[in-house]
Amino acid sequence: MSGLIETLTASGGPERAGFLNDLVENLWPNICVAGADMTKNIVEPMFASMLPAPLNSLHFEKIDLGQQPLKLGNIDVHKVENGAIKLDLDVDWDSKCDIELNGKMIPKIGIEHVKLRGRLSVMLGPLTNVIPLIGAAQVAFVNAPYLKFEYTDAAHIANVGFIDSNVRKIVQSIMASMVVLPNRFLVKLDANNDWFKTYQHPIGVLRLTVESGSELGQDKEGKSFFKKLVHDEPDCFVKVLVSAEQQWRTKTIQNNRHPEWNETNDFVVSDYEQQVELDVDDDDTASDDDIGVGAITVKKLLLDGGRQELGLSHKEAPIPGKIKLSSRFLGFVPDASSLSSEEPGIHGLLTILVASALGIPGRREELKPSVAVTWGSNKFRTAIKTDIPGSDVQNPSFDQAFRIPLQAGALTGAAPVRIALMDGTTETGAIEVKLEDVLAAPDLVLQKDFAIGGGDGPVVRAAIVLRGTKQLA
Repeated sequence: MSGLIETLTASGGPERAGFLNDLVENLWPNICVAGADMTKNIVEPMFASMLPAPLNSLHFEKIDLGQQPLKLGNIDVHKVENGAIKLDLDVDWDSKCDIELNGKMIPKIGIEHVKLRGRLSVMLGPLTNVIPLIGAAQVAFVNAPYLKFEYTDAAHIANVGFIDSNVRKIVQSIMASMVVLPNRFLVKLDANNDWFKTYQHPIGVLRLTVESGSELGQDKEGKSFFKKLVHDEPDCFVKVLVSAEQQWRTKTIQNNRHPEWNETNDFVVSDYEQQVELDVDDDDTASDDDIGVGAITVKKLLLDGGRQELGLSHKEAPIPGKIKLSSRFLGFVPDASSLSSEEPGIHGLLTILVASALGIPGRREELKPSVAVTWGSNKFRTAIKTDIPGSDVQNPSFDQAFRIPLQAGALTGAAPVRIALMDGTTETGAIEVKLEDVLAAPDLVLQKDFAIGGGDGPVVRAAIVLRGTKQLA
């Protein structure tokens, strides 16, 4: 276990961020303008597509992020395996704002106060010998940040709770899809930046077992949080979330304050500081009752030997309830032999990196190129590009990654990876890549310009990467 321990304890410790806070304070007026534009352009379409009526008509009439700049602290700087520089830092923003939302059949909603707290990871790389020395910056919250809104004239809005929960849910969903690990927001510092060297691959798989619970649904005096018509014994289940990965839940154990689940699930991990968040609930027909929540970082869990009896809190107050966890960590390695295992769970990862397309024919003002990737039932598509100033729609950059966790035996008789060039909804050409070609490539990485639809036609710059898993020593 020494290799993993050395990795987990390699940091030199956090430092203060005085000069960065001075820089942010001076840039804050510019940050406010850019932030307001991004918020309106990104969030409003999500309101329209994701909120129920009449909330789906919400739009911003005013966005003023206030005079209080965000504060940074506890900076930890170190290099990662591919040579990039990684900065981890706390972000704390507590600001009086002036934000107005309006919509059809909805009273005007004013937001006067925003609170945001989280741990931010900034990846600077690849490093080059040419100014600006750094190819790109990638920004992400290690875990979903804390977010709270306070509303103006809230007492006059009968359904402010409903509005708040829906608005925050959409904003948090957008943040998770863009800037919560494993998703990173890419800022190119060099126009010729190499996406294949920039992308940060996940580090491994946390195989987590929720073993049992004790004293669930009781306060410090041993009294139940809730009473049912027939009994007051909770029907317990646990929901587990690791950053923006898909939530998993255990089965329900009926009428038991000391349930035993012994259920296991695998989570793909991108950073050892990611939190394993547990939400213990009482299964109820009408609505589930909250029993308690708890969290622990992957790093702490592994440093504690992979086992933990995690304390819970209820309404932000500690309670006697506890959950027993056990875990193993499997690192991703350029060796696919683990995929022949018969053990259930994730045994590898297939990643398709789409960097760019080159030589797309057609009228620039009419082109709407994108790249569609298919592997079996897994279907993905890059963003659609258009002819806008500062871009080259005939040679567009996409810089997107698509990940597929692999179960045991996933490569046996597997379908090829299909890469298709699209123009709007029309497919203009495609190529199929056999996984046998990826297995034969150096380090299981097949990276090339794939000719789409003929030798002289357009090409798609892509890489297909296979990884197996291995217990880290």
